[in-house]
Amino acid sequence: MLTTKERTGIYSEQIRSFLVSNFYVSDAKALVDDTSLLDQGIVDSTGVLEIIGFIEETFGIIVEDSELLPENLDSIQGIEQYILRKMN
Repeated sequence: MLTTKERTGIYSEQIRSFLVSNFYVSDAKALVDDTSLLDQGIVDSTGVLEIIGFIEETFGIIVEDSELLPENLDSIQGIEQYILRKMN
């Protein structure tokens, strides 16, 4: 069984790969874990829905309406921490 620290790196790379593959990211190396996806124009409201679909399908968790918060979905780090909280 993977530790939380091991899962953190794996989830971060899965999220980054999804974002780079599905959204316009001009410089993938500049996409650091705490970059605001909305402020940088990487995703818009429709993109947030795509991220939710990715989270639910990939990690088998349901994103509740009350959890649609910027701190949960606006950065790689936020998404990763949200997934870890939901899976624990």
